[in-house]
Amino acid sequence: MKLNEIKDNEGARKGRMRVGRGIGSGKGKTAGRGQKGQKSREGVSINGFEGGQMPLHMRIPKRGFNNLFAKDYAEVNLGQIEKLVQAGKLDAGSTIDHAALKAAGVGRGGKDGVRILGKGEFSSKLTFNVAGVSASAREAIEKAGGSVSVIEVVPAAEKAQAKKGQTLAAKKAARG
Repeated sequence: MKLNEIKDNEGARKGRMRVGRGIGSGKGKTAGRGQKGQKSREGVSINGFEGGQMPLHMRIPKRGFNNLFAKDYAEVNLGQIEKLVQAGKLDAGSTIDHAALKAAGVGRGGKDGVRILGKGEFSSKLTFNVAGVSASAREAIEKAGGSVSVIEVVPAAEKAQAKKGQTLAAKKAARG
């Protein structure tokens, strides 16, 4: 087998319907568009058009907005972490970070890392290395004898963009 010999199985791709090629084809004359009117013409785009009346999507009130710069954290409560430690899913001796929480079954998602919140009872002495922590969670962790270090998580998209910029700079330096 050669690359230039590869082709689809017979019948895998259906050929396009040739319209407007005589009455014998079954799709002649009006080419399946019916009779006259705006929809039978070419270049018609009338989705959402209501004949000049104010369209529904413009009549309905709008609320709120989506912040493009908002951080996306996976939020985990201290009560959940305490349960995982007691169940043996989290090692109390190691550092707790986003990867460890994901492996334990919490902390899913969160492109910008994990944020610890202070809901629930907490008594384990743990070391956290996370992207964010609430004031009440920090207080509860330090009261239990643990410690928290907050890190800056760089999303994969930003890493790729930075790498792209570095390669462009390297190419320019090589040229000039």
